[in-house]
Amino acid sequence: MNDSVTMIRENLDNIPSFILPSGYSIKWYEHGDEKVWEEIQSASDRYNKITSDLYHIEFGFNEEQLHSRQCYILDHEGIAIGTATAWFDDSNKGLPSGRVHWVAIVPTSQGLGLAKPLMTTICERLKSIGHGRAYLTTSTARIPAINLYLMFGFAPNIVGKKDLEAWQRIQNQLKYPPRMASGAAAC
Repeated sequence: MNDSVTMIRENLDNIPSFILPSGYSIKWYEHGDEKVWEEIQSASDRYNKITSDLYHIEFGFNEEQLHSRQCYILDHEGIAIGTATAWFDDSNKGLPSGRVHWVAIVPTSQGLGLAKPLMTTICERLKSIGHGRAYLTTSTARIPAINLYLMFGFAPNIVGKKDLEAWQRIQNQLKYPPRMASGAAAC
């Protein structure tokens, strides 16, 4: 079963700090990177249909916001092989929130120590932009991603029976025992 789940980080203090391995770098969005994002997501995401319209559905057309919020990991040759966005939601659960959005690394570059520095970069950017808390959505089929998010202090947001059952189904696959977000039911 592949259920959608939400995770929350109540504050952006004490973000785990990881640096990219030698030869890799981060760049921020530049005009035209929509195609690069689409290529990375298409190569990496086997659960969502990635279309040319999806980028604008998710991020709109405000390039000024994208310049400061969407990053790419570049490999030794300067080719983008990963992406994540420090996005936002002004009314998530009634509170303004940062959002870790559309994290992906192409399969040929996974397992090289890139995901942790990418998460450090995005969480630090959310904090520097002024977000006090953050959330993300993922699915229960993405166990490595969930373990990464748990390590970064994100907690399951359980608001009903469906959420509780989803987390119970995957609990034995998790490296880090999840702590629940404020107001969430226990697993």
